[in-house]
Amino acid sequence: MGGMSPDMIKQLRAVQKENAQLKRLVADQALDISILKVAAEGNF
Repeated sequence: MGGMSPDMIKQLRAVQKENAQLKRLVADQALDISILKVAAEGNF
């Protein structure tokens, strides 16, 4: 990562990891909501 200090690279990777975890969390919650909507409609 041209011109970045090792500390900045480490921080960037940590932020990228956290971002990936948050994206998974949002996807899981969206799936849960979809499942609950179907269950509430009685279409299962």
